[in-house]
Amino acid sequence: MMLITLLLASSLHARGIYQTDKDFLAEVYDNSPPKSKSIMLLGDLRKSVEKILGHPYASLRIRYWNKDDKTAWILEEIGKTEPITFGVVIKDSKIQMIKVLEFREIRGWEVRYPAFTKQFIGASLDKMKLDRNIDGISGATLSVWAMTSIAELSLYLDEHLKNK
Repeated sequence: MMLITLLLASSLHARGIYQTDKDFLAEVYDNSPPKSKSIMLLGDLRKSVEKILGHPYASLRIRYWNKDDKTAWILEEIGKTEPITFGVVIKDSKIQMIKVLEFREIRGWEVRYPAFTKQFIGASLDKMKLDRNIDGISGATLSVWAMTSIAELSLYLDEHLKNK
């Protein structure tokens, strides 16, 4: 019985808001975030986003923030059954920061730790895929895939903005 209680407590502890959107943007932009802008997912852009994710994105509009040559994205992707909210910062076409802002799953929360996320720092896009392999975490495969997809999506959208 005690083992069940411990397992339940640890899975409930994993769920939650690790950082609010507002606090993430304040961190990225030294307490002075810009106003948000948005991209409409239409036509070829929508098809490319579907290709990256393997399914349609949940919204037709994606917000972003751009200032000081940095673009911040707050995006969601399904882990196993629930959405995970990620914050990603792109600078010079490379990932400068990636974080789990809110985690709603029972397992896979280990992707939030810097020991895992540091693999993404400096990553860029090569033919719509990350330019490097990301080591997985046993028991967190779907969360790893979700974060990898969001990293690719952020880099792709950032590239799209530059080519507009």
